[in-house]
Amino acid sequence: MDISIVVPLYNEEESLRELTAWIDRVMQANGYAYEVWLVDDGSTDDSWAVVRELTTANPCLKGIKFQRNYGKSPALNVGFQHATGDVIVTLDADLQDSPDEIPALYRMIVEEGYDVVSGWKKERKDPIGKTIPSRFFNLVTRLVSGIKLHDFNCGLKSYRRNVVKSIEVYGDMHRHLPLLAKWAGFRKIGEKVVEHRPRKYGYSKFGLSRLVTGFLDLLSLMFVGKFGKRPMHLFGTLGTLMFLIGFTSSVVIGTTKVYALANNMPKTLVTDNPWFYISLTTMVMGTILFVTGFLAELVARSNPDRNYYLVEEVLDA
Repeated sequence: MDISIVVPLYNEEESLRELTAWIDRVMQANGYAYEVWLVDDGSTDDSWAVVRELTTANPCLKGIKFQRNYGKSPALNVGFQHATGDVIVTLDADLQDSPDEIPALYRMIVEEGYDVVSGWKKERKDPIGKTIPSRFFNLVTRLVSGIKLHDFNCGLKSYRRNVVKSIEVYGDMHRHLPLLAKWAGFRKIGEKVVEHRPRKYGYSKFGLSRLVTGFLDLLSLMFVGKFGKRPMHLFGTLGTLMFLIGFTSSVVIGTTKVYALANNMPKTLVTDNPWFYISLTTMVMGTILFVTGFLAELVARSNPDRNYYLVEEVLDA
């Protein structure tokens, strides 16, 4: 199988026939062996009835239906599990992503050796209420992750097969698939300018809240990727540092009090100094962080996947 196309969908009954016909024309014109996984994320309209109709008419089309709405990331994850192609392409079902881009995305994986190729909607056909927050999000993600992409959230992407089989997409992590691939050891990540079309049917299912959740997911992913197997390195370091700052400050306060008594200076209580409470609070917080790191380390060591690592190649003469 040359290409597996994974299409997550939610209430997109109007666009499915046109989308699948368009995909089929592109695949036939290029002579690709292909499959399309239409993953219905608990639609409340007639999307699944349309999927049933389409899969009956075309054996290259396959469908998966969720019992309820779980989100785009779970839909992609299940689609990745079922995909069998050498290259996996994802695109949205709303016809804003053009299937005409698929051959170029495929060639960048097969001929140019990329692990992941992300689309860049350089000229977006969305209202300014979506484009401005998206640019800000992409800027921050680019700076934090070190991956030089302009559009992390573009649904049109292509992956080498072993990439999607090596990562788990959960929560709302579909925005950070290139970063997930990077953490899994796939470093050759490319970008291609793709056509972005105005929405033809329905309305966007995403609001401004995804900007907040996107940043929270990014922080979570950075933490898990760097400290997931060694949480004590983070919590222990922060806890020790805070405890030492608080302890040093309390020693200075105590020394100052002894010096004042020895030199018959005006008597004041240690508790009259606000730095006393700051030092005490800092030591308590440092201790809590250290204990948190210790407990997190115990949890990490009890994880059955603690010694699971992706091995690319073994040479055993």
